[in-house]
This record gives sequence, C-alpha cells and structure tokens, in this order.
Amino acid sequence: MRKLYALGVVLALITQLSSIASAQSGDAVIEKHLAALGGREALAKLTSRKSTGTVTVTTPGGPVSGPVEILLKSPNKSRLQMTLDLSAVGGGKMTIEQRFDGTAGYAMNSMQGETEISGNQVDNLRNAVFPTPLLGYKDRGTRVEALANEKVSGKDAIVLVITPQTGSPTRMCLDAETYLLIKLVTTINSPQLGGDVEQTTELSDYRSVDGVKVPFRVVTVNAVQTVSIALDKVEHNVAIDDAVFGKK
Repeated sequence: MRKLYALGVVLALITQLSSIASAQSGDAVIEKHLAALGGREALAKLTSRKSTGTVTVTTPGGPVSGPVEILLKSPNKSRLQMTLDLSAVGGGKMTIEQRFDGTAGYAMNSMQGETEISGNQVDNLRNAVFPTPLLGYKDRGTRVEALANEKVSGKDAIVLVITPQTGSPTRMCLDAETYLLIKLVTTINSPQLGGDVEQTTELSDYRSVDGVKVPFRVVTVNAVQTVSIALDKVEHNVAIDDAVFGKK
C-alpha cells in the first residue's frame, strides 16, 4: 500500500479552476471564472473550509473506500485525512493524512509512519491558495496563457495554462458555457510514483455553498491509481486550530 502516499497530491489540486475565441485574454477568462464561482466579494469572505465525504481508491486487489475530511484555511494551510477499509484486499483499517502549515508538509500512513514532504510537492501545496489560486495570481508572479479550445467529455472547454514561479504548471479546462473548472492536467514529481507523473483531475457536481460554487465530486487519475472523492457536506468559515496543519 506504499503507493497510496500519492493521494496527498489530490489535496493540492483540491483547492484549484458559450464558445470563446482563442483571442480572448487569459485575464478576461479568469474574471469570468471568478464570477461563475460567486464573484470576488463572496470569495473574499471565505477564510476556511471543512469538507467531508467518501473517498474510493483503486488498488491491484480492487477498490477500497472510507470517510475523508479536508480542511483548508487561508492563505494555504491544508489537511486531508482518510481512513480506508482494506478488508476487501485482506487488510484492516488504514489512516492516511497529509498536513501543510504553509511552509512545511507531512504525510502520515498508519502502517508506515510519518514522512516529510519535499521538493515539487511542497511547491504545489504552497501554490494551493484558498479559496482559489486565481485570486491575486499576478501578485504572486503567476503567468497565464490562453490556448485553443478543446473538447472535454463532449463539452467545449476553454484552456488556460497556469505557470507559477515555482511548482508544476497546470492546464485548466473550463466549461465554455458556465466558466466553471471541469478538468486539470499537471505533471507531478513524486518519489513514491517513481518521478514525474502526469495527473488528471475532473471536477463536477457543483453546488452553491454560502454563495460560492464548490465541486462535490473530484476524480483524480494517474498511471498508478484513481482516487474519487464524493463530498456530502461543505462548511465555510469554521474555526480551525493552526496546530492541526503542523507536524504531530
């Protein structure tokens, strides 16, 4: 079960984004995307988010699942915790946790202990600004490039490439009708996966919570596994102790 450490990458991605001419600027697209999410004013009111639901992970022995909790706090603190029932593959319960305090990150597996997250993965967690990295992206030196539209699951999609100063560039696909994010593609560097791996995340089932659209279904796929998260509850501006994001 060592490869389940790659689940941590999902979190960094959990906090990211009518037909449009390719000549439209990336800045204009981002403004429409922020408006689709609920607008700058509504987004600026968010200081934290607590999400709970169910996660399902593919394994060579079949899918395993269990409860998941995701905590996010401005500007970029995060914690993901899940408990997987491994009885279907001959095991017991396994808890996986990833914490990022804004500077350092830690991954914990109840069967293998705790390790510090390093390199590219830390950069990506640092870039996962809450409630969206596209608020104030210019101030952080992030570059945006608009590409030609493409089809995503039969839908016209606007394509942007988001390149931060450090960390992985991300290709964002936004629904051309709603301007909501429906697909992310990025290359992650994970020692647990053997180096650079392309990873795709699809987001759907958007629901309004406190005037802000939130995807309640997130499916992340790479060459090793598929991770599906189905949320059942999202709360904003809950009190979260900073200690839960640091090293235990």
